[in-house]
Amino acid sequence: MARPIQFFLALTSPWTYLATPRVRALAAEHRVPLQFRPYDILSVFQRNGIKAVGDRPVPVQQNRLNELRRWRAHLGIELNLQPKHFPVNPTLSGKMLVSALAGPGDAPEFAWRVMRACWAEERDISDEATLSAIAADCGFDGAELLAAVQRGDADSGFAKNTEDAIAGNVFGAPTFLFDGELYWGQDRIEFLRRAVEAAA
Repeated sequence: MARPIQFFLALTSPWTYLATPRVRALAAEHRVPLQFRPYDILSVFQRNGIKAVGDRPVPVQQNRLNELRRWRAHLGIELNLQPKHFPVNPTLSGKMLVSALAGPGDAPEFAWRVMRACWAEERDISDEATLSAIAADCGFDGAELLAAVQRGDADSGFAKNTEDAIAGNVFGAPTFLFDGELYWGQDRIEFLRRAVEAAA
């Protein structure tokens, strides 16, 4: 079996949103398993002394918006640079993805639609009703998926992903681990592609 790409992600990250279609296509093209690993990015930021977007210096924030604008144009993808519901807590959506990955529906599509909801559709992805509706559109029982998270069913999986992220020196999203190498950022997908092709 081909070695997997571990995809450490935060569904609230615009860079993860930009990366997801391309890394899914890369994995499908080369028949490499793509393991979605939603994790607690806020605790990882805190652990590594990384500031949240709104707390970063103004020039850094301005450059972030410029880079998002450039990548939006380059990729031809719909993206609101400053969406109505951002920043937004990523924990509920991340845990729902953990539960979705163990369920009968299309978990990768759920992840994608949650990101689109934030970055293209001006929807609040910390809202339970919004996430339940998206889950239902992806073949899940949205109410049950939410209830599973509320029962704590996803806590251990979310914590394990976070522990593995820390152990693997993951510090942001998206991050890809493949064949012992770390690739941070949607702009490193070409290097990831080369590694996947070399390992084939």
